[in-house]
Amino acid sequence: MKKKLAILLWAANEDRPELCATPFVQAMAACALDCEVEIHFTGRATRLLIAGVADRLYPTDNGNKSIYVFMKEAAYMGAEFIACGMALGTHTQAGETFVPEYSGNATATEFTLRALDPEWATLIF
Repeated sequence: MKKKLAILLWAANEDRPELCATPFVQAMAACALDCEVEIHFTGRATRLLIAGVADRLYPTDNGNKSIYVFMKEAAYMGAEFIACGMALGTHTQAGETFVPEYSGNATATEFTLRALDPEWATLIF
């Protein structure tokens, strides 16, 4: 069984909050199975890393658990949050603050290397 999982967030972004909880639930499941987990944010999904954005997003209409709560739970279990530097430059503004769970940047090549590495499994949302 593989013990490393890289998750790419692309379509799961602030415009589609109904898609945003599942990647973090999958990350928590992998962490519970003692996997190393990286969540790569790209495109508009990088907006989820801006403080306050995921706090106001809910995956369902009942609004009882924000996307940020899912994010914090995944990070608490060990998932690392990584952003595409190019996407950050496009989708964030100077002076915006990142959530404390944000770990740093990676390139598209780094996620592609994960996908090509037989030790890693990948999921794309």
